[in-house]
Amino acid sequence: MRPTPPHGPPITFRARLHDARTATALGRWLGLAVVVCFVTGVLSHCLQHPPGPLVDRLPSRPSWGYRFTQGLHVASGTAAIPLLLAKLWAVYPRLFAWPPVRSVRHAAERLSVAVLVAAGIFELATGLLNTFQWYPWPFSFVPAHYAVAWLLLGALLLHIAVQWPRIRDHLTRRSPGTLALPAADEPDRRRFLAAVAAGVGAVTLTTVGQSVTALGPLNLFAPRSPAPGPRGLPVNRTAEAARVTGETLADWRLVVAGPRPYTLTLEELRALPQHEETLPLACVEGWSRSARWTGVRVRDLLDLAGAGPNARCRVVSLEAAGAYRVMEMGRRYARDPLTLLALRLDGEVLSPDHGYPARIIAPNRPGVLQTKWVGRLEVV
Repeated sequence: MRPTPPHGPPITFRARLHDARTATALGRWLGLAVVVCFVTGVLSHCLQHPPGPLVDRLPSRPSWGYRFTQGLHVASGTAAIPLLLAKLWAVYPRLFAWPPVRSVRHAAERLSVAVLVAAGIFELATGLLNTFQWYPWPFSFVPAHYAVAWLLLGALLLHIAVQWPRIRDHLTRRSPGTLALPAADEPDRRRFLAAVAAGVGAVTLTTVGQSVTALGPLNLFAPRSPAPGPRGLPVNRTAEAARVTGETLADWRLVVAGPRPYTLTLEELRALPQHEETLPLACVEGWSRSARWTGVRVRDLLDLAGAGPNARCRVVSLEAAGAYRVMEMGRRYARDPLTLLALRLDGEVLSPDHGYPARIIAPNRPGVLQTKWVGRLEVV
């Protein structure tokens, strides 16, 4: 391919695998990874920021649901990075085609590709940095990442529609001139695709151990190991970072507001019927780990305050500030017998960094909504 710029010598691309068939094969893999990442990402966003009509409809079961979907979200996003790089390598000579615009349709096609590439790079780059909890940008990650995800999906669907004839020919194994490679180059193409597949597999296997316990020994490059931390459970936000001190916890009381409001000391809370459940703590960054939690069922505390069967629960933390200082649980979570105001972790009193004296632990919930340092429950 020899696109000629208006000035200077022609640009020459000598590699033989910058062809439509190779690009289509890579695009199929990349498209699957992007769709899985998009679907699980939208689910994660809805669980963290449920739209009004969904607050009481979001399911609390299976208890491991968020652990699975968010682990899949991060794994598919990580796998998409080498796929995107390989795809861009296969098609980049077309980006230098001259003239850059040949018709209105061609201009629209190139614009859609520009949006697709820019949105894909943005999503994967910001998502990767989010797993490291590094935010070197002035905007808020969550709304920006969520909005661009929809832009990426739209650009992907438009790109598939435009390229459908080539995709169809590849899927049906027809090889017109635009898809064909010389027979001598077929082994090179197969080796290249095999190398890309091996790279994707290696990246996935060496990072997915942060959410798949059985693959923990292979967790070489994930930004977070789910093992280190108090009681073997990681901590994202420490008591010091939340400005929860011994002075803050002096004379701690749990306030339960409702038709019949009341307060409980820690000893009185411990005197109530205690329940033990094994539930995962799953973080939006992709890591997760199951632990044994002991505490009082939230629904029992709400019932003592006169809550009705359809009541929600608002949870207020003692931390001084933070995006999730106040958290609301819909009816299904508030009434689920697995939802606890936990006082113990693996049989031991909660450490300050894990939310002492009391924290929320609920099934199928993002870790940011498992509120620590609980000071107040409100019947809504």
